[in-house]
Amino acid sequence: MDLLALADFNLVARHGGFGRAARASGRPKATLSRRVADLESSLELRLLERGTRVLKLTQEGQALYERTAVLLAELDETATAIASGGQRLRGRLRISAPLLFCEFAMGKLSAEFAVKFPDVRLEVTAEDRPVDMVEEGYDLVIRVNPEADENLYGRMFLRDRLVVVASPTLSRPADDQPVAAVVRGFADQTTEWRLKTAAGKLRLAVNPILRLSSVIMVRDAVRVGAGAGLLPFSLVSHDLDAGRLVNWGDVDGPEIELWTLYPSRRLLSARVSAFLGHLKGAFPAGEPEELAAYVGA
Repeated sequence: MDLLALADFNLVARHGGFGRAARASGRPKATLSRRVADLESSLELRLLERGTRVLKLTQEGQALYERTAVLLAELDETATAIASGGQRLRGRLRISAPLLFCEFAMGKLSAEFAVKFPDVRLEVTAEDRPVDMVEEGYDLVIRVNPEADENLYGRMFLRDRLVVVASPTLSRPADDQPVAAVVRGFADQTTEWRLKTAAGKLRLAVNPILRLSSVIMVRDAVRVGAGAGLLPFSLVSHDLDAGRLVNWGDVDGPEIELWTLYPSRRLLSARVSAFLGHLKGAFPAGEPEELAAYVGA
């Protein structure tokens, strides 16, 4: 198989068309079209459906792209490392991470990584939606409690837990009594909070008096005393230490787990490996107290 033709096919597939690939690479559109046609001829397969406006991968083209994109990236990284003496990481690293984690910690993490590896072009997108890593060109994604995906590998690097907190001016009601609550989102139909306290388990009936679209907004409203709120421990740890908020109890349920996900374990890129190591250095034990301390430092 012609590796140059395969690389051109990947370029066209990644950019979604010959014109966009030509503009991105500075190479003639006709050359890219001829290379891809040669590859289709050698494989005796149609890899692209060429419409008047939209170019789409065939099923065989999608399979070829998914299986070769990582391999070609690894070859490119190897050649770059050899050419530079193998001493410095180079190239682009694209990461997708949850909005709250980005607002809370990713700016500092990214800046520290950029100082360590100045030749890596780090791009971080804050989004909570599930992304298609291959289709959208991400090297690494960070997700909260991700569902199993046979096409991705990953590791848990940080955990957190949910706590119900309130201003010291509010008194915690007795078991099964309603509590004025500040909740996140407009579709949340939670009717009770089940908590673990030093005195045992507790159930509080939830009476939403304020609905807000972000966790940061919920925390700020709870600080003011509008009601109790269900929040990550790492987000309110400093408020608890300072006495601005009090902990009514930990949620009786699964912990929050943050995972890094990537499409290949065997051919993990050097840049991805470096960022995974960076996360491990920032959160060696992966505990919520570490995240709180890291952000507050």
